[in-house]
Amino acid sequence: MKKILICISLILIYFACAEPEKPLIPLGNVDYVERTENGQTLIDTVYHTVPDFSFLNQDGKTITQADFENKVYVSDFFFTHCPTICPTVKAQMLRIYNTYKGDDRFLMVSHTIDPVRDSVAVLKKYATKLQIETDKWYLLTGNKAELYETAHQHFVPAAEDKDAPGGFTHGGHIVLVDTKKRVRTYCDGTDPKDVDRLIKDIKRLMNEEFK
Repeated sequence: MKKILICISLILIYFACAEPEKPLIPLGNVDYVERTENGQTLIDTVYHTVPDFSFLNQDGKTITQADFENKVYVSDFFFTHCPTICPTVKAQMLRIYNTYKGDDRFLMVSHTIDPVRDSVAVLKKYATKLQIETDKWYLLTGNKAELYETAHQHFVPAAEDKDAPGGFTHGGHIVLVDTKKRVRTYCDGTDPKDVDRLIKDIKRLMNEEFK
């Protein structure tokens, strides 16, 4: 009996001390918008959202946010001849892809930050090398200014830099976006342990979005 009580006590201590998972609160600026409904004044909380975009994927198809309707997705920014972090990040993106490629609620997208060299044909060759399905993972190219603005709206730094390896600087972030186009969290795509955490967060978010 004493041993049983000790075991129960240890279990209770474990759950009391275990840190609860923090909610994936949308990131970015928050606005509070006042509206009137049925004579009552209500305040809506409006979170930052990723603006609409239009780019070409590796098959030359125009991809817009309509293609992400009712989808959770992850996004990153790269260039195909990147000599530094991109291969590492892509290896981690492949881990995510292989984990969720069978889930129709989930998509992946990688935007080039060097559209001059990363044409549709170049991205197609890169996709073939990765052995990915076009309808599950979009590799996008298009207008440079719009691509950079999309990176910034995902809170990822990206810029041309003649002194940087490959001529560009950018973050190795992998960003998680919900069905309402809100950035919910991100990870360091060069850190496998942080990617492990993101893989779990993707499942958490889909459980929240698709109850």
